[in-house]
Amino acid sequence: MGAVSLLVGLLAVGCGGGGEAGAAGDEVKVTTTTTMITDLVRQVGGERVEVTGLMGPGVDPHLYKASQGDVEALLGADVVFYNGLFLEGQMGEILEKTGQQTPTAQVTEEIPEDELLQSVDYEGQADPHVWFDATLWGTTVDPVVEKLSEIDPEGAEGYERRGEEYEREIDELHSFAKDRISSIPEDRRVLVTAHDAFRYFGREYGMEVRGLQGISTEAEAGAGDVRELADYLADNEIPAVFVESSVPRRNVEAVQAACRDRGWDLKIGGTLYSDAGGDAGTDAETYDGMFRANVHTITEALR
Repeated sequence: MGAVSLLVGLLAVGCGGGGEAGAAGDEVKVTTTTTMITDLVRQVGGERVEVTGLMGPGVDPHLYKASQGDVEALLGADVVFYNGLFLEGQMGEILEKTGQQTPTAQVTEEIPEDELLQSVDYEGQADPHVWFDATLWGTTVDPVVEKLSEIDPEGAEGYERRGEEYEREIDELHSFAKDRISSIPEDRRVLVTAHDAFRYFGREYGMEVRGLQGISTEAEAGAGDVRELADYLADNEIPAVFVESSVPRRNVEAVQAACRDRGWDLKIGGTLYSDAGGDAGTDAETYDGMFRANVHTITEALR
């Protein structure tokens, strides 16, 4: 039985729901999609929440398909938080149906529409990779505070306090990124990655951004794409490109080989966290840690 069919069946018999959230000191059961949202909810919720993240380190949310266990985690939660903007592309129908039974919240809902970049691949859709502009990610805090406070009114004061603390951390992260990226010579501020996940980063921190694939990783890059990008890199003597933790590195290695054929020794500058954070127990497990790790990798390779 597929995940969608299972979800429809469970909804039909009324299964799911975590009971009265926060009652008698119980933790609020939260299910999240991406690692960035998992960290966001943990930062705001503190000890009052029990968070189940569906997508772990190195997982590509564009291609992710929900398992039967995921469906049970969605329906068994007191509340579900997701990114939206079609990031969780293949889970869209499941998240929509989950909302009929379980409270759900799109964390990006308060981002002003004029701040969203439009997708170059899908007409009428926004680029979902908003977390790479720390100022935009700061707007995701309030929806989490508000929804948790609605589900668990007794914890509202704590959610508000931790939310404000987290917003200050994000402000510090933004200043850190601005300062470090400004140390890269202007003619080297070109960020080339496997797929086009860093447009918000480039706009906010002053870098030209190019991706071999588009915003989604569903479409494979063709030989023409590789040749065109290799020509640009060799002609402009860009020193390094980057692989991503959630995207196979073979396409970037193909660009590197094409540059060598043109007499340009292109380096792979390191691995960036794009659609998922790092392994549990590492600094990059958190949003702050993955962002700082990316800034460090970029500046060390290009500076």
